[in-house]
Amino acid sequence: MDVKSRNYLLMNRQALEKDIKTSYIMDHMISDEVLTLQEEERVKQQNTQKERAAMLINIILTKDNNSYRSFYNALLHEGYRDLAALLQDGIPAISSGNGKSSMDGMTSYVKTVLCEGGVPQRPVVFVTRPKLVDAIKQKLCCLGSDPGWVTVYGMAGCGKTVLTAEALRDHQLLEDYFPGGVHWISVGKQDKAGLLIKLQNLCSRLEHDSTLSQRPPLNIEEAKDRLRLLMLRKYPRSLLILDDIWDSWVLKAFDNQCQVLITSRDRSVTDAVAGNKYEVHVESGLAHEKGLEILSLFVNMKISELPEQANCLVRECKGSPLVISLIGALLRDFPSRWEYYLKQLQNKQFKRIRKSSSYDYEALDEAMSISVEQLNDNYKDYYKDLSVLPKDVKVPTKVLCILWDMETEEVEDILQEFVNKSLLFCDRNGKSFHYYLHDLQLDFLTEKNRNQLQELHKNIVNQYKKYYKLNTPVPSQEDCMYWYNFLAYHMAGANMQKELRDLMFSLDWIKAKTELVGPAHLIHEYVEYSSILDQKDSTVRENFQEFLSLNGHLLGRQPFPDIIQLGLCQPETSEVYQQAKLYAQRETGTFYLEWLEDFE
Repeated sequence: MDVKSRNYLLMNRQALEKDIKTSYIMDHMISDEVLTLQEEERVKQQNTQKERAAMLINIILTKDNNSYRSFYNALLHEGYRDLAALLQDGIPAISSGNGKSSMDGMTSYVKTVLCEGGVPQRPVVFVTRPKLVDAIKQKLCCLGSDPGWVTVYGMAGCGKTVLTAEALRDHQLLEDYFPGGVHWISVGKQDKAGLLIKLQNLCSRLEHDSTLSQRPPLNIEEAKDRLRLLMLRKYPRSLLILDDIWDSWVLKAFDNQCQVLITSRDRSVTDAVAGNKYEVHVESGLAHEKGLEILSLFVNMKISELPEQANCLVRECKGSPLVISLIGALLRDFPSRWEYYLKQLQNKQFKRIRKSSSYDYEALDEAMSISVEQLNDNYKDYYKDLSVLPKDVKVPTKVLCILWDMETEEVEDILQEFVNKSLLFCDRNGKSFHYYLHDLQLDFLTEKNRNQLQELHKNIVNQYKKYYKLNTPVPSQEDCMYWYNFLAYHMAGANMQKELRDLMFSLDWIKAKTELVGPAHLIHEYVEYSSILDQKDSTVRENFQEFLSLNGHLLGRQPFPDIIQLGLCQPETSEVYQQAKLYAQRETGTFYLEWLEDFE
């Protein structure tokens, strides 16, 4: 051990022996492979707490620099920050080549930097996502030595915090780009008083070994100035990490020409600050195998040994790390409840999927609703309208223009607000924008607004009728395919029986839809909505379904056959024939043939 480090231990020996409890500290040191089980036993054999502490210090004094660093880190982890501060200046310097690597790949240097900076440890169950971790590292390297911002954004529970902390567990990154250290602050949703407390605590932490004890800053501006001077003079080339940022005004308190990484659900949160800006989007979905791996680690089983419900559970979790971890933690405590939790997910019983854990929210519904509650009241109503969107469908902007009776630019502004807050996803294909919800978000919305779904479906149908009146969409319009695929779905959801019958039994609609997508989808809808279409009698629905089934081979051809002429070939008692005859009688300039029975 370096002479300087040894002297700091000896100088502060009395304070250390008086206060520390050795049990948990030794656990850390054994994990770091600097303390043996035999040495632990020697410590435990002592009679009093003070004698055990004295024996541990005696053992450390016989060891190398890694033992000093491990002891220092253990003090930080176990809450002995004042004692750790006494030893900080005695920490031996480390170069790239001599930082001993522990079992998880981290050097002592990395552990020390992260502990001092308050970076959260890995969760008990951790599955790496190397592509995203590398993407965060790459953006941090892009900052170079210039001030700027890296935003790691994504929806609730996608793993932003864990991935960000993992990216910092890199010796080369810390030493080459942030030799001044890293400083992690969990911010969350704050008012001005709450933000001031966060700033005061940060300034206190950064000043902890200062010879002059300063009073806490009295307001946000004073705190901002003090933080700027600390970062400039005492911690140059260091990284500030602001975890879980909700409001752009909060960032202004940290806008002081330093390097900052933030995690947020809101992509646009850095719009209000200056400097270079980089982004990393954390995709919401884990691969199926990763989901199984998380479950297997929670329940301490091999993937091959997991019960058959495991695959179904991972699918129902829709790739969300939060949901899979919540379920895994529950199954660890209640290993016989695989079928129970699967049913809760399938029935959208989000309130029952709860677990007190390291995540800020105890239940899945709480994690998702908190983002919605932060929207302005007007935007909440618009977001509620999305409850009736079909699952796994990318909706063109024009559909929502019709729904809200707004110009394209107004609608895109509203939707961008949702996208920025990770409440909606946008697929930009050239000039056309299409929007969609993650499955879990849609499940949450439909459950939250279950009593209003019928009215929401009715509203979208009425807005369609108001816009198109008696016309039908034409293929050149970007919203055309949406209405042909889902107008009947909305009418059924609204329980608009007359409107649905009028639509599904209209040769105009059938002709236009089969020209675009063929007859199969229509036949499926006749079956899907038969309970509504057959309210009075199933005959009409059966006539049209049979007509499409028998003529499907013709309706899939090009050039498209004349559907009126095909209808005239149906039996006279068929509703299809009756409609075709009325249509033919109205037409002028078109020649139709009507089949007559041959009487002898």
